[in-house]
Amino acid sequence: MCIGCHGIPMYKTVFPEVYSVPMIAGQSPDYIFKALRAYRAGDRGHPSMQGIAKSLSDQDMADLAAYYGGTGRAVK
Repeated sequence: MCIGCHGIPMYKTVFPEVYSVPMIAGQSPDYIFKALRAYRAGDRGHPSMQGIAKSLSDQDMADLAAYYGGTGRAVK
C-alpha cells in the first residue's frame, strides 16, 4: 500500500489538500516507525495516513520501517 503514493517521485495528493508525498525508501527506520505511531495516535495530522496507521500493529509498523528503511531488521 505504501509504495502506491510514497514510491512515485514528485507525487502529490489532493486529499485533504494538495500535499507533496515524501519518498520513504531509505528513510531512517526509526523515523518511519515513530511517524507511523504518531499518525495512529493522532499526533500527526493527515486523514489518510491516520486511517492507514490505525490498521497497523506495532509489529506491522516495525516490519514496514525495516523494509522501507532498508535495514533488514525490525525496529522496536
